[in-house]
Amino acid sequence: MRHDGNQLSEHLRFFGELGVAGVSRDPAWRRRGSAEPSEPIQIARPADGVLGTIRTDIGEDCSRCKLHRLGRRQIVFGVGNPNADLMFVGEAPGADEDEQGIPFVGRAGQLLTKMIAAMGFERDQVYIANVIKCRPPQNRPPEPDEIASCEPFLFRQIDAIQPKVIVALGSFAAKTLLKTEQSISRLRGSVYDFRGVKLVPTFHPSYLLRSPDKKREAWEDLKTARALLGAAGELKI
Repeated sequence: MRHDGNQLSEHLRFFGELGVAGVSRDPAWRRRGSAEPSEPIQIARPADGVLGTIRTDIGEDCSRCKLHRLGRRQIVFGVGNPNADLMFVGEAPGADEDEQGIPFVGRAGQLLTKMIAAMGFERDQVYIANVIKCRPPQNRPPEPDEIASCEPFLFRQIDAIQPKVIVALGSFAAKTLLKTEQSISRLRGSVYDFRGVKLVPTFHPSYLLRSPDKKREAWEDLKTARALLGAAGELKI
């Protein structure tokens, strides 16, 4: 895809804000899965069918928790490569996501797309989901009964996709997955084991929009996730 001058300048400015000093020519950062003939062929996992079953099990008008009668428009299931080695997990849909039925499509989603690009990937190479599949009213934090009703579907998504690395976006996602009350500032900077997956907590893109001085720390977390992927094998596309 060709980028015009404005898009290129925007990407370079974003990389600068993250603290990226230059562009690496290491093939591991640029490869898009086009294996050379001498390399073993990756066999895709049949996750797409399993994800379809999970989506069907949720239903079109899920009423397992009170969010179904608090103004949500639709289920926001997840989007991306069902065989991805890299998965991002956020908190819950916002207004734009509730409107479109796709996670991370608002301003925070635009920043997440740039973060994914800074790692050397396209958005459709990874998988993106939230702990909660319905928008809470006024974007309030999800409540314990809502989490209890919804997180089993996220766990099933993770088990179907079998990612090598999960990036937990923000305090809520990290604390929910790791079952801890520690702040994201204390959790980030470390790698955790979660359901056989390496989990890397970092700041939520919406927080980075409010606190751009934290982008450098977020970039360090993304580099950690990318290094783990390099150690685990190639990202499937």
